[in-house]
Amino acid sequence: MYLADRAAPAAQKAGGAGGSAKVRAVTGVVLALGAVSLVTDVSSEMVTAVLPLYLVAGLGMNPLGFGTLDGVYNGVSALVQLVGGHLADRARNHKLIAGLGYALSAVCKPLLLTVHALGPLGAVLALDRTGKGLRTSPRDALISMSTAPEYRGRAFGVHRAMDTAGAVLGPVAAFLILRAATDGYNAVFGVSACVAALGVVVLVLFVPSRPKPYAASPAAPGVDPDGAAAEPPKARPDLRQALSLLRIPRLRALAVCAALLGLTTVSDAFVYLLLQRRTGIGEQWFPLLPFGTAVVFLSLAVPLGVLADRIGRRTVFLAGHAGLLAAYALLLWTPSTPALPYLVLALHGTFYAATDGVLPAAVADVVPEALRASGLALVGTGQALARFCCSLAFGAAWTAWGDGPALAGSAVGLLCCAVAAGTVLRPTARPNATTGARP
Repeated sequence: MYLADRAAPAAQKAGGAGGSAKVRAVTGVVLALGAVSLVTDVSSEMVTAVLPLYLVAGLGMNPLGFGTLDGVYNGVSALVQLVGGHLADRARNHKLIAGLGYALSAVCKPLLLTVHALGPLGAVLALDRTGKGLRTSPRDALISMSTAPEYRGRAFGVHRAMDTAGAVLGPVAAFLILRAATDGYNAVFGVSACVAALGVVVLVLFVPSRPKPYAASPAAPGVDPDGAAAEPPKARPDLRQALSLLRIPRLRALAVCAALLGLTTVSDAFVYLLLQRRTGIGEQWFPLLPFGTAVVFLSLAVPLGVLADRIGRRTVFLAGHAGLLAAYALLLWTPSTPALPYLVLALHGTFYAATDGVLPAAVADVVPEALRASGLALVGTGQALARFCCSLAFGAAWTAWGDGPALAGSAVGLLCCAVAAGTVLRPTARPNATTGARP
């Protein structure tokens, strides 16, 4: 299915009453994984909230150096995501691979207490992102395999909302620790390590190794004509089979568009640094900027996921990028209003709510279950590598020409890529074979 594909009305009626439909949409697996992500994100966002200021103000790193480190922070995760997705499909134990990823990230948190130079710090962050790369695709595969296709937008929205609840609590915790502790940064890193360990414990105790498959609705039988087989192959999939997923036209379109838009998506850290510079926000308030984004994300993730199931993933996905473009425009314009930080953070959070769960839901609709994690990894890796390139290019442009021209270039690029993505993801005229609905 394209991002534009909708859930069939017949499928929604098949669930019976509204209560039973909700039960099928949000399974125990989704809630358990959401709890793991919530706890883990408290830990991760505590570090993320203070890291830009720690590196730029504390260690005196210039924008190019920070852009390089931020690119490594995201790029390593992208490369490892392919490995994690393929290993999960090969082992047919998605919980095991996801658990290794969560554990690796937890081990890295206390190491931040021991490194203070760019090289060792980059190595620790790369190792932490290796853990993230290992766990992302197996986790999303577990969510999709335990949820009926017509409710995947809602299920990913619920998971992302729980994940973002951790992103709300993390910056607040970092803010309070920085205000209370004498050695604030080390205190943040230490508490983060303890919380990360708790996330691993929750995964081990409450997430099943093999979730019960969803009950297929009468509206969702059969095989997708572009290659999404309903029955997984008996043999364990190999790397060649995983890469051959790109022969599916609809998956290839999703991968290309995700990469195109990622090339012009400025890193969150840069957005917060730009907002601080434009508005003069004090350093002590800097950790609360991610909090603002996360609150909006938390509020809108489920409603926009449900909306994507009903009116089409393409519409919601592109609308999210339009919101991001509006945030860039406000940062360039910088109107003299005290509402500017709130407007930018609201648009930034809306962008994530409209895209972060919608994209994997669309990918899951076109990839066979036996290769689900690999398909998610292919699209996620392309998007993350594109964002890695954007971090490097934006940091270099900022260093060479200043933050204004760098942001203006990103805004123009985002507009062009969004128009191209809207064309590529244009819905087909034929009915969809999986749900029976017209896209």
